[in-house]
Amino acid sequence: MQTQNSVANQSHIVWLDVVRLVAMFTVVCCHSSDPFNFYPGEPPANIEQIKFWGAAYGAFLRPCVPLFVMITGALLLPVKGDSSVFYKKRISRIFWPFLIWSVLYNLFPWITGVLGCDPKVIVDFFPYSGEAAAQQSLNVSLGYIANIPLNFALIPVHMWYIYLLIGLYLYLPIFSAWVEKASEKAKLWFLIAWGIAGLLPYYRQFVSPYIWGSCVWNSFDMLYYFAGFNGYLLLGHYLRQQEWSWSKTFVVGIPMFLVGYAITFFGFRSMTALPDCTDSMVELFFTYCSLNVILMTIPFFMLAKKVNVRSEKAKALLANLTLCGFGVYMVHYFLTGPSVILMRALSVPVALQIPAAAVVAFGVSWLFVATLYKLMGKKARYFVG
Repeated sequence: MQTQNSVANQSHIVWLDVVRLVAMFTVVCCHSSDPFNFYPGEPPANIEQIKFWGAAYGAFLRPCVPLFVMITGALLLPVKGDSSVFYKKRISRIFWPFLIWSVLYNLFPWITGVLGCDPKVIVDFFPYSGEAAAQQSLNVSLGYIANIPLNFALIPVHMWYIYLLIGLYLYLPIFSAWVEKASEKAKLWFLIAWGIAGLLPYYRQFVSPYIWGSCVWNSFDMLYYFAGFNGYLLLGHYLRQQEWSWSKTFVVGIPMFLVGYAITFFGFRSMTALPDCTDSMVELFFTYCSLNVILMTIPFFMLAKKVNVRSEKAKALLANLTLCGFGVYMVHYFLTGPSVILMRALSVPVALQIPAAAVVAFGVSWLFVATLYKLMGKKARYFVG
């Protein structure tokens, strides 16, 4: 996910703004499905319908995070200039908003206790928050805050991405040295190896936890260095330079997406139907670095690339989202849970509740961040990136 001036010194690429809009809305929509896939409280009579639509949308929206990483790769590979300058510019831009909002999210349970709110409000906002957060204890909140250097808490669960983003930024100048010199064929072979590595989560779950030299004393299998989100970095860089016709986009893209979606949806439903389903099994078919999600993400990216934005107002709005995008990511998780509750209170049909809630959460988050920039100018970047 790029911060406010990520393209300031580059010629503006409008279609990447379109990809960013798709990525930003789908991630908000994805988090709006959390109260469906993890239903807190007493299940209602239509719980099966709720779970179905949670799975349907949750599977459809898996490309959200990969698209952010692809945008990073498309914009920043190969890295230009000195590595220390790159690190200072990129990491410092996201560090303060990440720290400030992580603290605010983790203080939320304690604040609700001070205000006399029922503990239920915590799971209404954050379905995965857990029992400790329901204590509304300052000590619990401070414990979460103290742990920020090591990992995210279950309240601001979306902050997992920021640790990943910092890691990708640290890796980019190193990876860039190869990308700059590699041929198109070499890049393609890397992506093929990465695609094969996307099958390993299923091998480890259904066959054996060890493969290609991995064992109890070695976690690094043969394709370890071709696995993970670095593949999405290269994929974004590679596909930026590829042009697909509309016919190829549909003839190749639609079957690719449908295959990936079918595996993701039916795999997730089969896992969650098991009585002894563990957390890792729940997430297995939703894993971002899996071949099925890769197959879904490529058509998303290439279709967004084909969008031709001609309206100057639309271009200005997209550019504003580029400015506000990181802040929207920081803020939106405060709003997805309440937005879902609002849709249920308004008796919106279950099939439409997730996208409707996402529209509200996305719109309010964007308005808040844009207003903050208008009031504070450049100083807003310390709060919203």
